[in-house]
Amino acid sequence: MLLQDNGNSQEAKEISILSDSQLKMILGNLSWKILTILSKKEMYPLEMAKQLGMHEQKIYYHIRKLAKAGAITVVREEKKKGATAKYYKTVSPAFGVEFPQGYKPIQNICTLSFDEPLEKFFKEFIDNGTFDGKIVVGSPQPHGPFKTSARDGHYAAHLALFLGQFAKMPAEFVVKLDVDVKVEKEEKNNLILVGGPGTNLLTQEVNDYLPIKFIMQSSGQGFLLGGLSSKKTGQVYTSDVSGVVAKIVNPWDSSKRIVVLAGNKAVGTKACVLALTNFWKKTLEKYKGEETFAVAIHGFDLDGDGKVDSIEVNE
Repeated sequence: MLLQDNGNSQEAKEISILSDSQLKMILGNLSWKILTILSKKEMYPLEMAKQLGMHEQKIYYHIRKLAKAGAITVVREEKKKGATAKYYKTVSPAFGVEFPQGYKPIQNICTLSFDEPLEKFFKEFIDNGTFDGKIVVGSPQPHGPFKTSARDGHYAAHLALFLGQFAKMPAEFVVKLDVDVKVEKEEKNNLILVGGPGTNLLTQEVNDYLPIKFIMQSSGQGFLLGGLSSKKTGQVYTSDVSGVVAKIVNPWDSSKRIVVLAGNKAVGTKACVLALTNFWKKTLEKYKGEETFAVAIHGFDLDGDGKVDSIEVNE
């Protein structure tokens, strides 16, 4: 496939690779003229001869040479004045020459254009084109001081599809439950935490390191959650559809990073996942590569179907 980015979308078309012997057979001014014509539409030799103002036998000679090289092929036949006219067309819309050396591993044929600031935001999580880290979701079983069952872990699937556009799948399974990430080895990874402190124990443990953190008050039942509070502005976000997208240094290993996508409720976590996948340009607009970064996210239901489908970045 021949890949290109036209500025609005990525496009691809098939390309035929030629050997040196094939290339020698099709080199020449007239051969290239015939190839150019046949790349646009199928034609028979007499038709090409008239268009090029040349003798039919000369066109036939080059047609046979191009067909032998595998550059053109007969696509249909038609009776014309008692004779059979063969219509030719190029076998591909593009041709290339291949030399044996120079192969390098690629990430993915669907590689996302890795623009800044997206590249900076995920740079620690990509090692030689392969995802380097763990995605941690809350356990669906009652657990933690809140004895809650996570209902937002499945949002990690949408995030994983997004990451798969520019990172290959590693050998090890990357999705972990929060109750299983209590081993020192796991904590010293690059981590993406999906879900708030009520359902994800790891988010609870890093909460104090977040620039926009969850308000957690001690009670007889463990903790009470009171929304999100920004250290920078003092603003408090209490809506169920509010959440935080943050990136911080891993407190257990300063060479690693932690990304947090967490909402006051499950719907807020969904808004945060959408913010970093569907709306990452808006979410990371002010990100310049700093070690500690956070934005408050508010989700919206624009089409009125009762589901969050858009976001607003509050700070």
